[in-house]
Amino acid sequence: MFHARPPQNFQKIAPVIGRRRDVWSALLPRRSRAAFRVAISATVAMADVLTILVLGMGLEIAYYAWTDGGLIPAQESRSLLLCGILALVVVLANVMREEYSIENALSRRPHLRRTATLWLMAWAVMLVVGFATKTTNDFSRVVAVALFVAGLPAMIGVRAGMVALVRRGMTSESASVSRIHLVGYEEDIARFYASNDADALGLRVVGTSYLRRVDPAAGPAARKAQLSEDLDLAVSVVRFLRPDDVFILVPWSDAAEIDACVDGFLRTPAAIHLRPGGVLDRFPDMQVARVGRLAGINIGRRPLNLGEVLLKRVFDTILAGLGLIALAPLFAVVALAIKLDSPGPVLFRQKRYGFNQQPFGVFKFRSMKAEKETVFKQATKNDSRITKVGAFLRRSNIDELPQLLNVVLGDMSLVGPRPHALAHDRSFERRIAHYARRHNVRPGITGWAQVNGLRGETLTDLDMERRVTHDLHYIDNWSIWLDIQILFQTMVSPRAYKNAR
Repeated sequence: MFHARPPQNFQKIAPVIGRRRDVWSALLPRRSRAAFRVAISATVAMADVLTILVLGMGLEIAYYAWTDGGLIPAQESRSLLLCGILALVVVLANVMREEYSIENALSRRPHLRRTATLWLMAWAVMLVVGFATKTTNDFSRVVAVALFVAGLPAMIGVRAGMVALVRRGMTSESASVSRIHLVGYEEDIARFYASNDADALGLRVVGTSYLRRVDPAAGPAARKAQLSEDLDLAVSVVRFLRPDDVFILVPWSDAAEIDACVDGFLRTPAAIHLRPGGVLDRFPDMQVARVGRLAGINIGRRPLNLGEVLLKRVFDTILAGLGLIALAPLFAVVALAIKLDSPGPVLFRQKRYGFNQQPFGVFKFRSMKAEKETVFKQATKNDSRITKVGAFLRRSNIDELPQLLNVVLGDMSLVGPRPHALAHDRSFERRIAHYARRHNVRPGITGWAQVNGLRGETLTDLDMERRVTHDLHYIDNWSIWLDIQILFQTMVSPRAYKNAR
């Protein structure tokens, strides 16, 4: 049955509109809608172009004013060509991947990562073009380097501003919002209304078609006839309202009803979406994917693809090797201090679970008295087992530095979820949802949780849940830039040393 008026939280028609003609005018599509959407996308693209052009020309003018004390002659300016090529690559790439679409701006996808990746790609193209045409010497290296360094933050800042403006202006009353029609059983549509807000979604619900529940005692023919009647009415309403998208909210368990809905709405000029239950909200990156010839719904990709694994491994190996060489004198001093402070070995190895829950021995400088313990006991504040030198090593994170050996051996990464004791892993895995996902990447010497102050003793499950939440955020949002940021924060941020003991 057609629900002529959406529920109150979706109904944005002004009270002054009282006539039936005005109500239908508000529900039917506006002719200017497509122009609005194109104009918004074009404005975001133009913002990228102007950012590159203005920044490049400004840097060139400033450079020549500083070196020559005057303005650069127009015929000698090369920044316009350089910036033009960069802008062309950026805009074409963004158009091909629909970066300028309104739906992309309204999504919560990581704009920073995509912008940074594209900026690097644009410069790679620029270098290839310059090498192929033998024109690299025509451009000022100072201006080019300055544009490369300053361009990324400028692009990110402008993009953030444009996205904020689009999100602020995209209410359910906006002319350019997506117009959707809902189809499903009453309880499923009610659940959709209860858990979603039109303004937050950037859409307008223009109609609702309810499917009636069939009497269980009815025969197959009666069930089919009732469903066919409901769908015929729903299809007629969709043809009249002309929504952009039709969302079928029928549960996955009702496969026959879903098939009938799909067959019915394929006859209408609208995009068809299946949205059964709340499973899609758990996996926002869900998409249809093919493995060989087999198609399936992919609810999550591998934590890192092959290229990202290789990039991270090269990054880790180079920095860890350089770190071991540079820190060799410090290691010698620390080893001497440990030996003078208390008897026992300088280093110790403790079993931890690593990638794919494979056990390995983690290296650490010994910070406690050498004792044979059969049961693991987490270090606590004012722990009597911690030596004087060990207390300093733990507060300064120096006790973790031998894990550079684990990085070189391939057991660990510089950045990743911190490995916990085996007893902790076995205990928390049973009590905290998605805890085991921490093992989908190599563990790290430092991590996103640690630089946010979530380290040290975990007294409650809530303490560990906060740490796990940060670890999973790192896994789902990894980039080489995030690794660099975490390493920098580890060295300079006071929060990275919080609760260190």
